[in-house]
Amino acid sequence: MFTIGYATKPIDRYIEQLLHHGVNVVADVRSVPYSKVFHDYHQEALRQHLQQAGLRYVYLGEELGPRSKDRAHYDDSSQVQFDRLMASTLYQSGVQRLFDGVDKGFSIAMTCACKDPAICHRSLLIGWSLKHQYNVELQHITHDGSLETQSALEQRLMTMTGTVPDLLAGDEAALQLAYQQQCQACAYRRPPD
Repeated sequence: MFTIGYATKPIDRYIEQLLHHGVNVVADVRSVPYSKVFHDYHQEALRQHLQQAGLRYVYLGEELGPRSKDRAHYDDSSQVQFDRLMASTLYQSGVQRLFDGVDKGFSIAMTCACKDPAICHRSLLIGWSLKHQYNVELQHITHDGSLETQSALEQRLMTMTGTVPDLLAGDEAALQLAYQQQCQACAYRRPPD
C-alpha cells in the first residue's frame, strides 16, 4: 500500500507517479473530497481523470479521514485524537476495506492534499496505525515521486521534533514522544461552535 499527496502537483504528473509505482486503485481519504484551489482534485474530476488513465477510485474519507463526526474523538481543545479514531469501529472497517482490496490483488494508494506526509493524517493516523497495530509498512510517494517508508518517515519525525533517545527515554519512547508532538502540531481542530 502507498500514500500520495497532490498539493501543487499537476494531475498528469500525479497519475504518472501512481502508474510508475504500479498503483491501480486510489483510495481518497480526505474527509472533504474537494480542493479550493486545485479543481482537478474535486472528487468527481479526480474520479474521471483516474478512470481515463485506467485507474479505479474509491472514497474512504468517512472511515479513514482526519475529521471525525463523532465528538468523542476530540479532546477539550476540540482537537481530534488519532488514538480515539484508530479504536473506532468505523476506522477499523476502513482498514479492513484496504486489506480486502489488497487481498483481491489491488495495489492501493491513499490520497490526500498534503505535500509532505509527515504533516498529514496519511502517516500520523493511517501509517502509524497500519505499522504499529497491523505490522504493515506503508510506502509514501513523495512530491517528487520517490518513496519514503513509514519507518523512515518516523525517524524523520524525531529529527523534525528534535526528539532523541536518552537514558530516560529509549528509542520507542522517543519515537512515541515525537509522534505525539507531531499530532499535537498537525491534527485537525474543530472550529468553535
